[in-house]
Amino acid sequence: MTEREKAAAGYLYNANYDNEILDVIGKCNDLCYEFNKIKPSNRKKQEKLLRQIFGKMGESVYINAPFWCDYGCNTFVGDYFFANHNCQILDGGKVTFGDHVFIAPNCLFTTAEHALDVEQRNEGLEVALPITVGNNVWIGAGTIVLGGVTIGDNTVIGAGSVVTRDIPSGVIAVGVPCRVLREITEEDKNRYPICPDV
Repeated sequence: MTEREKAAAGYLYNANYDNEILDVIGKCNDLCYEFNKIKPSNRKKQEKLLRQIFGKMGESVYINAPFWCDYGCNTFVGDYFFANHNCQILDGGKVTFGDHVFIAPNCLFTTAEHALDVEQRNEGLEVALPITVGNNVWIGAGTIVLGGVTIGDNTVIGAGSVVTRDIPSGVIAVGVPCRVLREITEEDKNRYPICPDV
């Protein structure tokens, strides 16, 4: 098995000293570097580069620079996706975003988990655990989502959270570690004032 095949299968793999992996990461980092130099008003050029970075990308995808991704090919983005400044995706494992996902500034999605054994860690071994974010999810500023986590549809993750385990659909979850605060209800439609018709 190659190191990339081991990673995809959920085994310890050499993420630091394998030439094939380093080549993939290097190419993705170069594409991210180019993306981050594009004028923010040039959405067409941004979209073209993002389609080269991601494994799959839907329609109406907008990301504000700076943006960084490790592999790119392991990230799958749905329709109507928005990520604000300083989004980082460490996608040694598969990262999947559904439709209508909104990501606030300074968020990190990391599939990497380094070996606990010092000898394995010093050999460059780690494991890559997948991340899945459902449809209609809003992730607040400064959130960290760790590998092995699934966030359900229609959920809001509060700012500054560290998501270490699965979060169900239709809830507000917040904290370190992130925990369900409450369900989202019909009353939440009245949380913010709506401008009256003129």
